[in-house]
Amino acid sequence: MSRSDAMTANSNHSLDILIADDEPLARERLRRLVDALPGYRICGEAADGDSTLQQVAELEPDILLLDIRMPGMDGMEAAARLSQLEHPPALVFCTAYDHYAIQAFDVQATAYLLKPVRKEALAEALERVGRVNRVQRQQLAGNTNKQRNDQLAVRTHRGTELIDLADILYCEADQKYVTIHHLGGETVSDYTLKELEASYPDQLLRVHRNTLVGVRFVKALERTTEGQSRIILRDRPERLAVSRRHAADVRQWLQEHQPG
Repeated sequence: MSRSDAMTANSNHSLDILIADDEPLARERLRRLVDALPGYRICGEAADGDSTLQQVAELEPDILLLDIRMPGMDGMEAAARLSQLEHPPALVFCTAYDHYAIQAFDVQATAYLLKPVRKEALAEALERVGRVNRVQRQQLAGNTNKQRNDQLAVRTHRGTELIDLADILYCEADQKYVTIHHLGGETVSDYTLKELEASYPDQLLRVHRNTLVGVRFVKALERTTEGQSRIILRDRPERLAVSRRHAADVRQWLQEHQPG
């Protein structure tokens, strides 16, 4: 059962959030933003890396909102230590610097938000956390090398978002941008389909000049009454057009990867 399902089952339970930032005004801003969102509760605050580790041990928060540049042990080192825990909190970086985003792969951050953090961006990040509970995160962390290599960093107006490749439903090109449709919603990126296809050939399958599909969600190939081929996605209503140019490759992939 996902954390969001658990919240539905027990409406009296809020997810506990720990704020870690050396700037009191930044902590106060995050507190106000969280207080305005239903389903979350601030359980504590920390002003440096050492106190962050202590607070996590004492309070066992569900989510950690973590700054990077702090005195003493910085946020990145604190996150690295926390990632070794058996039950680490979900991690959302809140920082004024965008050049640490790639390092966020190594500590399995759920989101990377740039200051000043916007309420909408924080709400989206927390909702994304809510779709993955502690047990699921632990299972993902069980194969850390695979997990670190199976996330896509996408720069958006909200900061840098980390998307699990296994959560990508399909990628759709429209003029200059590619929209990545995933379990957490939609993210517009400046990657090209060619770049994504070349970088992740085992996770993304070309079905159209404008479309890549996440192989984990490919269920079957169907033909319409007009003779058009379409991909049926697993547990999803979408039907994705398959071009004639790519139909043979898609059929071959299905023969090789689908049972019976």
